[in-house]
Amino acid sequence: MSKEDKGSQTGEFDILVRVISQKGICAAGHKVGDEVLFDGMSVQGRICMSALYSMLPKVFAMRYGAHFPWLEDPDVATHACPDAQNPVVFEIRRLRPTG
Repeated sequence: MSKEDKGSQTGEFDILVRVISQKGICAAGHKVGDEVLFDGMSVQGRICMSALYSMLPKVFAMRYGAHFPWLEDPDVATHACPDAQNPVVFEIRRLRPTG
């Protein structure tokens, strides 16, 4: 099975996390445009452990097709870093299989 067919065959989706807002001084150095890919077997890209720990349940749920009724687009959620003094906001996007 090709990677492109994975989502339609197994119900699993790759998840792309992108920094969409950053204010103050991020201790991990995150900046707008940074990306991290979760493909089920690896995490590709840099991400602070605090942000990762707090967003992982949402990433995991979206990976396996969860739907959150408050989202305008069921494939796109946002997640705020737990550092309220230096907030980083991430977009969590479920990648639809192509092909």
